[in-house]
Amino acid sequence: MNRFLLSLSFLSCLTFVFPQKINFEFDYAQFGYDSLSNYVEFYYSFNQVGLTFVDTDTTDFVQGLLQIEINDSVTSNNIINKHWIISNQITDSVNLDRSLIGMVGFVIDKGSYIVNITGSDANNPFNKKTINEKILVEPFLNSITALSDVQLASNIVPNSENTSSIFYKNTFEVTPLPASVCGETQPVMFYYTELYNLQVEPPGTEMRLDEMIINSREQLISSKSKKINKLVNTRVEVGIVKAYKLPTDTYTLRLNLIDSVANYGVSSSKRFFVYNPSIVPADTFQTTISPVLSTTFGAMSEEEIDDLFDKSKYVATVPEMDKYKALSTEDAKREFIYNFWKARDENPSDERNENYLNYVKRVNESNAKFSALGQQGWKTDRGRVFIVYGEPTEIQRYPNQTDSKPYEIWRYESIEGGVEFIFGDITGFNNYQLLHSTKRGELRDDYWQRRIAIQ
Repeated sequence: MNRFLLSLSFLSCLTFVFPQKINFEFDYAQFGYDSLSNYVEFYYSFNQVGLTFVDTDTTDFVQGLLQIEINDSVTSNNIINKHWIISNQITDSVNLDRSLIGMVGFVIDKGSYIVNITGSDANNPFNKKTINEKILVEPFLNSITALSDVQLASNIVPNSENTSSIFYKNTFEVTPLPASVCGETQPVMFYYTELYNLQVEPPGTEMRLDEMIINSREQLISSKSKKINKLVNTRVEVGIVKAYKLPTDTYTLRLNLIDSVANYGVSSSKRFFVYNPSIVPADTFQTTISPVLSTTFGAMSEEEIDDLFDKSKYVATVPEMDKYKALSTEDAKREFIYNFWKARDENPSDERNENYLNYVKRVNESNAKFSALGQQGWKTDRGRVFIVYGEPTEIQRYPNQTDSKPYEIWRYESIEGGVEFIFGDITGFNNYQLLHSTKRGELRDDYWQRRIAIQ
């Protein structure tokens, strides 16, 4: 086990053997912490051959210096600036080629950050490597089903008794693979991920977790699926990638967590490199994959796609509705719905399409809140307004007026300087219809009271 040392010991007799260029690697993964922040783990490795060999009268050792600086990309405020000395005693030449692998973690609030991480030789500060990375922290623990980052590992021990290990979490001991390289020297690669908020969707249904491996030419190399129940709200998933079977190339491991009943899904992916000079590439088993197949929409049936677009019509243009109506194949509809929501993604660099996720969430909430007379909530007037404009700033309810039928007044303070929607239960069966609105483009009837007045 590597040790973190906070200070250097000054030895009387030192012999330095200066190394080749430093071999330092770094990776990171985010996991849920609370509704405002994530726990971000940083993994590092120093190959000992790249560190100065210090020979003393009593012991031989190498030392690496790890420095991490994290700044808010918006305000430029520094939130973390720390360093550690990683030292290891050399007992024989056989162990000299091994890497010093470790991990440090921080709770980081929601936001965008620039991370500067430097690995250097503690006894030769000019021998160093600096990596810059932009990190977006979006808390996983909220009201939406979520999938953490994927952590690659050289080994995973389930039900580990080594609870004091820095790599121990949720009964697993997960040894990081910071270089993300496998193949000839690492025949099998492992991965670890966490699933959150599984019980926010309707109970009694199952979700599906898809695992896909895609090569640098966007060809699907392998795929498999497993069912995920909702007996617990949070769970861990681990898996294995048989790297010894793959030819040399860059690959992407993609995990999709899908609830086809709720038209909802999230994904997480991780790139890794395979070095297998003895394996000859064979294109015969590879299938070109469309980007849509590695998303939520790729797992939907034609009926599910039709249902999703029907629910998406509130934000669709007339030309888009006409184009979809003319489509006749499942693949064409799948590509259309993928591009439809991709065009509405305000942050394409983030795999989570927040606009789509929030829209589907409001559809499901509408069904729970506003269904009436056998009509799904998203099809009602209140459901449509809720889906399009979101949660009202204020709702005034008048269910038992002596001179009128029940009605509600919804106010949105952030739209057009403040607008109102007025709904009335004209039939008396809890089916509130839109009577009047001050929002431009919506139904306006300044004499709406007449429609609900009791004579």
